[in-house]
Amino acid sequence: MKNRIRAVRVPLTAFAIAGTMIAAGCSSGSSSSSGSSKANTTSLSNVTLTIGDQKGTGAEALLTAAGLISKLPFHAVWTDFTSGAPMLQAISSGSVDIGGVGDAPPVAAAAGDYKVAIVGARTANPLGSAVLVPKNSPIHSVAQLRGKRIAVAPASSSTYHLLSVLNKAKIPVSDVTLNYLQPADALAAFAAGQVDAWDAWSPYIEQAVAQDHARILVNGVPYQRTYSFEVASRSAIGDPSKAAAIRAYLKLLNQAYIWAAKNPAGWATSWAAASGLPQSVMVTASKDSAAQPVPVNSAVLASEQSVADNFATAKLIPGKPNMSQFAVSTFNDTVPSS
Repeated sequence: MKNRIRAVRVPLTAFAIAGTMIAAGCSSGSSSSSGSSKANTTSLSNVTLTIGDQKGTGAEALLTAAGLISKLPFHAVWTDFTSGAPMLQAISSGSVDIGGVGDAPPVAAAAGDYKVAIVGARTANPLGSAVLVPKNSPIHSVAQLRGKRIAVAPASSSTYHLLSVLNKAKIPVSDVTLNYLQPADALAAFAAGQVDAWDAWSPYIEQAVAQDHARILVNGVPYQRTYSFEVASRSAIGDPSKAAAIRAYLKLLNQAYIWAAKNPAGWATSWAAASGLPQSVMVTASKDSAAQPVPVNSAVLASEQSVADNFATAKLIPGKPNMSQFAVSTFNDTVPSS
């Protein structure tokens, strides 16, 4: 189906107030209902699925590059977001049906009792997360981050990466100043010297290294491997027609991620065109962010629960949500067998 593209920005007031990731101390007890898993035997040509997208995931560009976007059997409306947190606000409200995010946004959403559920998962490439410092910065070790100003997107995978970095170095979050900034603003603050470090993800890492000569202080390799996710609204997975469209979407998207991992140069070309970044930057970013689709299973949920537990311990979210209540395995059959 032909795609119609529109861009929105959702306010972050529920995610970053007074130095915390969630403004309200909501309970985490969400229903574990998985919605309808029945295949819709009717045509999906009359179904519209609104899909959240962002520069860091580029699902529309990815499907295009893999030659699969024309195979979507439904009408897709692509909606752009700056990061995962505002996307999940829109998904919870029902204005967006599904979107791709990192490990932290589902935890923040669960802490806020958002009406969303993880429906798909991918391994997160550890090279796709990094703490950056300016080229001539006196900071050469993680220990030297104590007392420094660090830019990070609120409720993002970078927030959890930074928390992991600080935890391993035994630096309390209270011993650094977190400047909650969306990627474009963080890049500007970093380039202007308004922050001492920036925890970013691909392709912002590669952009800052190439264009601002940033130095990678540490990436995600020394830390626990996490996952990235496709998250859908409860209302969408509870609607048989939309659930069928989500199943079709996940199947094609998983194929596209497998294609991209095998064809980083081809993916880089399309990603560069979609993002406006140089292809030289995107060639590196495509390799650093290569991911493998996996089922939403006990290992994935245990990893995501660890993310939630660490956020709760650091008092960056209210309570300790049970992440198994914010995930369904209904769509695991969309993951190709290895």
